[in-house]
Order: sequence, then C-alpha cells, then structure tokens
Amino acid sequence: MSNIREDETQKRRERIEKHRQKRDHRQRQKKSHKKQIVAGICLVLAAAAGGGVYTVSLQQAEKKAETASYEKAHYGGSVFRTDGLAASDLCVASEDRDAIQYSGTTDVHAAGLFDLSGKDVLYSNQIHERLYPASTTKIMTALLALEQGNLSDIVTVGKNAAASSFPADASLCGLKEGDQMTLETLLHGLLLSSGNDAATAIAEYISGSEEAFVEEMNARARELMAVNTHFVNPHGLHDDNHYTTAYDLYLIFNTCIQNEEFLKIIESDGYTASITEADGSVRTEEWSPTNYYARGIVDAPEGVTVVGGKTGTTGEAGYCLILLDRNAADDPYISIVMGAGSRDILYEDMNALLEGTQGR
Repeated sequence: MSNIREDETQKRRERIEKHRQKRDHRQRQKKSHKKQIVAGICLVLAAAAGGGVYTVSLQQAEKKAETASYEKAHYGGSVFRTDGLAASDLCVASEDRDAIQYSGTTDVHAAGLFDLSGKDVLYSNQIHERLYPASTTKIMTALLALEQGNLSDIVTVGKNAAASSFPADASLCGLKEGDQMTLETLLHGLLLSSGNDAATAIAEYISGSEEAFVEEMNARARELMAVNTHFVNPHGLHDDNHYTTAYDLYLIFNTCIQNEEFLKIIESDGYTASITEADGSVRTEEWSPTNYYARGIVDAPEGVTVVGGKTGTTGEAGYCLILLDRNAADDPYISIVMGAGSRDILYEDMNALLEGTQGR
C-alpha cells in the first residue's frame, strides 16, 4: 500500500512539474509574440516614412477604430491578444447593441449574440456587467483540463471531490472517494451532467489542489482578456467574489470551441461512464446533458442548429446558458443569456437570440 501511495505522490509531482513547464512555455510564447507585434509595427512605420503606401477599406478602418476605442476603455490600451492574434479577430461591443429584432426580456440580466464569421456583436444587453456565472464556470475548468492533461489519464477521486463533500442539492455526478476513471470521462461528467464533484476532481488532478487550479483559471482568464472575471472555485457554487460577464464568457467559450475534443463532448446527447471503485469493482453511470435543447425538451427556432453549450443555475446567479449554434447557412454563432428569472424565461430569451441568426 505504501508503494502505491509513493507512486501516486511521484506521479502528482511529475504532473505539477509538467504543468509548470507548460505555463512557463506559454509565458515565453507571450513575450515572443509581443516582440513580433512590435517588430511588425516598426516595419509599418518605416514603410510610411519611406513613402510607402498603406491602404485599408473604410469598413476595415472603422472596425479597427472601434476595436482600438473599446480596448483603450476596457483593456488598458492593449491592442493584441496574448496568442499574437489581433483583437479585431474578436467580436467587439463597448455598449449595448441591437442589430437584430430581439423579442426577449431585458430585465436585470445579460444577453449577447456573437457572429463568429462576421466577427460582430449582433445583440448585446449588459454584456460587461459583472454577474455570477454558476456552472458556466466549468467551461474554464474544461479548457485548462484539455490544455494541460491527456484524455487517457487515469484520475483518482480524493476526499474533497467526493459527492458527499457537497450540499445535497448541488449538481453532482455521484463520485466516491477512491473512484478511478479517465480524464475524458470526468470531462463528460463536468460538461454534460455539470458535476461539481467532477470539477473538483479535475482541479486537484491538474494542479494538485483546488487553490492552485483557481490561480491558473484566473491567469488563463487574463490571457484571454477576460478582465472582468474572478474565479474562486472550479465549479461555480456561489461566492460573492466569484464573478464574470457575458462578454468574458464569450471570450472563454470562443477559445474552448477551437478544441475538437471540447466540441465532441458538448455535442453529445449522453454518456455512459465506466468507473472503477476503490475495491476494484466497476460500476457505470448514465450522464445526460443539462441543456434542454440537447435533451429534446426545448426546440430551437426552425433553421437553427444548437451544437451544444453549458448551463448554470444558482439562486444568486439565476438561470444561465451559453451555446454554440448555427443558422441555415451553417454560419456559427455564440449566444449567451445570464441571470434569467426562471428556466422558461431562459429558453424564451435564448430562442429570441437564435431567431436573430436567421436570414443573415
């Protein structure tokens, strides 16, 4: 038994060291990208000084001007993302916008519709308002797990991650201390069944502790320019200091959907988990999506396909939902509703956003 514990301790140390190396590598990349950006700007200035001609369309100029103005107000003048991509590759809106006919409510909550192909915000209401995210938090947990772990990794559930450690009314996968399963299985439990126990198990596996993982969550949020976000846990159970905005959720989710494994999971309509218990026996758990579109309880507007997304609900946060969806022309959109007063209002407002993707 002592040898097994020593092996697990050694593996945990190796995993944390690997995690540190990845973080340092990202920081070096960040510095390198900044140098490339500065060099590029210098080349443009040099060309201008030498009489070179640089032209852009009026539409491009307006877009760049709007982006620069927004970034100056919200990001301290930072013009570029840390991965070296121009921030104009993002959908930007510094104030409420209504480019679609929106029939939903606008009471005390945020809503946004982001056109990923056109890189435009078609609808926004309070998208920069700090709100409680509830379980939409878990998209960041999933992002770090996918960036820093391997799907085939075997994870052992600790005491803090056992379902018995959470309130009885919390959203759980039913994990027990000593359970073993792959990281891929845990991610299905996290994103489909919205298990708070799965979130903690992932956090402890990736970073060694919840506290260390939360530090990584906040660091990654800053890298994605989600500057109005602050996490204190990996699952979204309420804390007054745990908050984000609809726009920040868009930034995080937009990064998540670049990962094929993330997409496969949120597209799933269910998952059968195989779990090895502490005594070596194997049990199965059936996990269904909390998203009512995936479960067939709510229908999207005609011509709209809901790819998948993440729900979140607490008494303080209200009802929240972030989705990737496509219109009849197969154009992708991210749609977000936060703080709806009821589940019915949540899906009514979401459908009002989805209707705005039609005919575009």
